[in-house]
Amino acid sequence: MKSLKPLNSLILPLLALTLQAPPALAAGDPEKGRALFSRCASCHQVGPSAHNGFGPQLNGILGRRAGSLDNYAYSPAMKNATLVWSEKNLKSFLKSPGDTVPGNRMRFWGMGSDSQIADLLAYLRQYP
Repeated sequence: MKSLKPLNSLILPLLALTLQAPPALAAGDPEKGRALFSRCASCHQVGPSAHNGFGPQLNGILGRRAGSLDNYAYSPAMKNATLVWSEKNLKSFLKSPGDTVPGNRMRFWGMGSDSQIADLLAYLRQYP
């Protein structure tokens, strides 16, 4: 009987590859994200002195329930949304706000580039 050692040396690495967790969202570049945030800054603020304006401030958006800031008048659609802003949910919302939270009032048509979304999320991650 032939040794299984050469076969094991091929199968085990392939098995390890198939058992790995799915890839996480791209880390993104916060500096590029800062430049992209200028598109958002007419309605939203982030940082130590951020406050609500036409849109809610976005400090600590990751992990926050949608429509949950007490001092902002959200649309009924956003107040009734049952999602918590994870990176996956924010990516979906940034791609197509109306599909993610139908009836929301955000005046933004969406961002199609996954790398730009990753950069924007990297920037927002700096403001927990």
